[in-house]
Amino acid sequence: MSDTDLQKHVDAKGRDALVRDVRRKIDELGIKYIYYQFVSVTGRIVGKGIPSDHWEAISERGFQLVYGSTANLYTDRHSEYIGYGPEASELVGIPDPETFCQLPWDKRVARVFCTCFRNREENENPGGFLTADCRGNLRRIHDEFKTKHNGLHLRHGTEPEMMWLKKGEDGLPDGGVSKPNCYHLDQFEILRPVFLKVIEYSQAMGLDMIQGDHEDAPGQLELNFMFDDALRTCDRLTTYRQICAAVAREFDLIACFMTKPFMGVSASGCHHNMSLWQGGKETIVNTAHLDSKPGLDGNYTYLKGGENTFLPDPKIDPRKPGPIGLQCIGGVMEHVGALTALGSSTVNSYRRLWDTGFWAPVFADWGYQNRTCALRISAPGRFEYRSVDSMVNPYLMAGGLIKAFDDGISRDLDPGEPEERNIYEAMEAGKIVKKLPMSLGDALDRLEADDVVLSALPDEMAKVFFHYKRDEWEKFNATVTNWDLESYWDCLP
Repeated sequence: MSDTDLQKHVDAKGRDALVRDVRRKIDELGIKYIYYQFVSVTGRIVGKGIPSDHWEAISERGFQLVYGSTANLYTDRHSEYIGYGPEASELVGIPDPETFCQLPWDKRVARVFCTCFRNREENENPGGFLTADCRGNLRRIHDEFKTKHNGLHLRHGTEPEMMWLKKGEDGLPDGGVSKPNCYHLDQFEILRPVFLKVIEYSQAMGLDMIQGDHEDAPGQLELNFMFDDALRTCDRLTTYRQICAAVAREFDLIACFMTKPFMGVSASGCHHNMSLWQGGKETIVNTAHLDSKPGLDGNYTYLKGGENTFLPDPKIDPRKPGPIGLQCIGGVMEHVGALTALGSSTVNSYRRLWDTGFWAPVFADWGYQNRTCALRISAPGRFEYRSVDSMVNPYLMAGGLIKAFDDGISRDLDPGEPEERNIYEAMEAGKIVKKLPMSLGDALDRLEADDVVLSALPDEMAKVFFHYKRDEWEKFNATVTNWDLESYWDCLP
C-alpha cells in the first residue's frame, strides 16, 4: 500500500517532524481535544472531534467518515442521500499538521485541516485522492498549473461581507444590529465589541487583518485580511467564518453569510482580488503577537515578494495589465457564465443580481474601476472578480478561476478593450453586452456545458455538486412561497 496517494501523503518528506511539532504544541498549550476538519461541497466545515491523546495514531492512520459528509450528509427531494448511497464505503481523513492551531475561544481545543482519501479497502483505487474533497482538489489543480506555467501561481485575497443580525424571541433573525449606513463610523462603532473580538481571534489563528468598514446593509461588516497563496487564502476564509460563528454565540447574535436576507439593500458579496506571480519567499508573520504562537508556523506563513505578472508594462500601456493579465481576463470573460455557478452558488444568490441599483455585477464585461462589470481592475497589478458572494465555496471558486486563467494563457485569449463607461450608459449607446446567468438553473446549465471550468470539479466532485445544486433548484421550483400566496390566493381565473 506504500504506493497509494494516501501513503505517499503520510510519508511526505518533513511530515514526521511536523507531527512531532504538533505533539510539543499540544503539551505546551494543554490541548485536550482536536477537531479534524475538511470542507463540504457547500463550504461547510465537517469532520470529527478526537481527544488529543490519539494525535499520533490519527496522523498515521487517519479517521473514517461516510462519503456523504462531503455533501453535508444531505438528502434530496426524493429522500435519497446526495452523492453517495448508504452502501458506500467511508473516506479516510489524514490531518495536515502544518494547519494545527488552538481555538482562541476555548484554548483546550485545537483544529487541523485534513486531506481526504478513498478507503484503503476500496476495490477501485484504494487509498486514492478523494475527488469529492474540494480542498484537496484545489491543491492539486494549483500544483498542476504551477508545473505547466513554470512556477506561475495564484495569489488572491477575498472581501467577505456578512451581516450581524439580532435574534428574535423565536431565535430567527430580527433585523440588523446597526443601520444600513455605508462607511458610517458611528454604525461601525456600534459593532465595535463584536469586530474587535473577531479581529482578536483572527490574529491568534494567523489572519493578518488589514482593514474593515461598515457596509450598506443592516449590520453589514467587511473585515479584510492579507492576500496570499490560493490554498491558504481559502483556509483563512473558512477559518474566518468559523470565528464569526463562535463570536456570534458569545454575543447571542446571528453571523449571517446568506447572500441576500433583505431586498432593497445591498447583498453580501465576497469579491476575489487576484494576481499571478513568479517567485516569492515564504515569510512568517506573527499575527498572534506572542513569543510562542498558538499553532504551527504554517498558519502564520505568507508568500511575499516575487514578480507580479499582472502589473502594466509601461512600454505597452501604463494602465492595462501586462500580457499575462490580459490573457487571464480573456479566460475569465470566456468562461464567466460557468464561473457564475461557482461564485453565485445558491438560489438566494440571484436575488443579489435581480435587485437592481446596488452595483450587482450582472454583465459579462471588464473595465477600470467599473463596478457595473463582472470584473474590474481594482488596482495596478490585480483585478477584482465581482460575480461571487458570501456563500461561495472558496476552494471551488479558486479552482475554477485557475482553470479559466490556464485557458486564457494557453489560447492567448483577447478580452477586448476595457469598458470605462457605466455599463448601462454604454448599452444605451448601442453596446451589446451579454448578461450573466440570472438563475441557479441557468448557471448550472452553463457550467455543465463548459469543459474548462468543469475540469475544476473532477469526477466525484462534479457528481456531488450537480446532485446537490440541481436538487436545490428543483426544491425551490417545487415550493409555494409567501409571494405565491400574496399574488394569487384570491385570484379568479
